[in-house]
Amino acid sequence: MPPQSLREFIEILKIHHELKTISAKVSPELEISEIVDRIGRQAGPALLFNQVGDSRIPLLINAFGTERRLNLALGVESQTEIRDEITSLVKTEIPGNWRARLSALPKLKRLARVQPKTVKHGPCQQVIIKDKPALDKFPILKCWPEDSGKYITLPCVITKDPQTGKRNMGMYRMQVFDERTTGMHWHIHKHGALHYKKSSRPLEVAVAIGPEPAVSLAAAAPLPEGLDEMLLAGFLKRRPVQLVKCQTLDLEVPAESEIVLEGLVNPDEMRPEGPFGDHTGNYSLMDEFPVFHIKCITHRNDPIYQTTITGRPPREDFFMGQALVRIFLPLLQLTLPEVVDMNLPAEGVFHNLAIVSIKKQYPWQARKVMHTLWGLGQLMFSKIIIVVDEHVNVHDMSEVWWRVGNNIDPKWDVTFTEGPVDMLDAAVRQKHLGTKMGIDATIKLAEEGLEREWPAEITMSRDIIELVNRRWEEYGF
Repeated sequence: MPPQSLREFIEILKIHHELKTISAKVSPELEISEIVDRIGRQAGPALLFNQVGDSRIPLLINAFGTERRLNLALGVESQTEIRDEITSLVKTEIPGNWRARLSALPKLKRLARVQPKTVKHGPCQQVIIKDKPALDKFPILKCWPEDSGKYITLPCVITKDPQTGKRNMGMYRMQVFDERTTGMHWHIHKHGALHYKKSSRPLEVAVAIGPEPAVSLAAAAPLPEGLDEMLLAGFLKRRPVQLVKCQTLDLEVPAESEIVLEGLVNPDEMRPEGPFGDHTGNYSLMDEFPVFHIKCITHRNDPIYQTTITGRPPREDFFMGQALVRIFLPLLQLTLPEVVDMNLPAEGVFHNLAIVSIKKQYPWQARKVMHTLWGLGQLMFSKIIIVVDEHVNVHDMSEVWWRVGNNIDPKWDVTFTEGPVDMLDAAVRQKHLGTKMGIDATIKLAEEGLEREWPAEITMSRDIIELVNRRWEEYGF
């Protein structure tokens, strides 16, 4: 069973020797980042710091920093277990085409059991601070030398659409301006930014820090519009997420959260935010972003502050992203049933490079797949898409590059287009707009202009492989 709270997850990490507790006093300014940077590069454990600066609140970091720990967070041996369950849902229980299946997902009986439930009381409100709430009691980090200040980096930011009332939860960094004011790093393509744009009055915003792991993963998930992240979190944790009404807002937050910030974002109030050492491995530059005003802080009696650092991958956020790619492959296959597998490698920092394998059945199918991916949610940010045949292991970059080197004629098999790019992309000439490249590394068909026979790939015959397997020890190996 997946952990039902962050502290239950911590106990699971202890049992599996995946957590190291550090009692030495450390600084929240750069020192913890350097420690975590070294530990992360060694695929080391999650870290629980008990003395961070002058704060009395422990800090948990690197909790999702390996595939194994994410499996523990999800209560599975392999993330394919969840992927297979989603595949079963969308293929066997929902009739119709992919659009009908997607819209019907929340109505399934198997999902009805994990719909979020509102409760009267929750541990996240054991302490309520409405009179002069202040962030300075929490061990918030400054991660990199040129960062413009301290940042909350693992927040679950909750808003409601001002027109429809539908909830959204996303993960957006928050620069601390002072003890009651932060930035709200909403990119224009995100649902939180859409709610802000729609609102003609101060937008209510709640921020949950340190909820159950399934909630954090759901907040980072690129869900289609209209699907509730709390429903996804309930599906991942096998139980409904319990929600409690905020003290000062018409919003609900996960009751098991360690810390909750309640406040408002005023229309048209912007403030310079950044630079910030980002997941690209570079500093994202200063820009204007909305301002979050904190009106109330609630937390557990003995809260734990969960955070992360970003930077050149692979880091904690990379492993979260990889898990989400594996889990949500069936939803992608609703639109593109020919897709077999997908990889967003660390070197591509999530959105710069996507490798997709397909069951190729007709000419130019690879190009159809590229252009469809560029029209799907956050996959629109993919600067380079490489399409390979179904038998290619997209997670073996050596094999992928071999296919690219062998299978393409650059003039005919590389295509360019323009479209939206991630706001953090420093290479584009114009903000929010950039060039995309698609590489068709599949085996070419005669209908695609190939005038010669495609050469057979070198493989050993099965009987010889079995013979050598039987005699291996006889050879002295």
